[in-house]
Amino acid sequence: MSDTFSAQWMMREAFPRDYYGGYKAAVYAAYRFISPRVKKKFTPRRAAAIWNGEARRIDMEEAAALEAALIEEHQNETKRLRARLAALDAKITAFDARMAGKTLAEGSR
Repeated sequence: MSDTFSAQWMMREAFPRDYYGGYKAAVYAAYRFISPRVKKKFTPRRAAAIWNGEARRIDMEEAAALEAALIEEHQNETKRLRARLAALDAKITAFDARMAGKTLAEGSR
C-alpha cells in the first residue's frame, strides 16, 4: 500500500464525513487537527489533497499526526458506543419494569 493511499485511508477513517456533516467540514477538521502537529505550513488545500488521494508524497510528520488522529477517533467512537449501549440498557430495564408491572396488575384482577 502506498503512503498516499494509506494517508488517504487514515484521514477518511479519522475524520468520517458522516460525523462531521460532509466533506468540507471533515477536511477542515483534519486541517485543524494536523496543522499544529507539523512543523511545515499545513493548509486546508493540503488536507483536501490527502483526502482526495492527490498528494504526491506524505511527510512523516503528517503520517504521525494522522495516526494520532486515528487513535483519537477510535477512542471517541468507543466512548460514543459505550454511551449508546448504556442508554439502550436503561431503556430495556425501564421496559422490563413496565412489563413486570403490567403482569402483576393483570394477575391481581
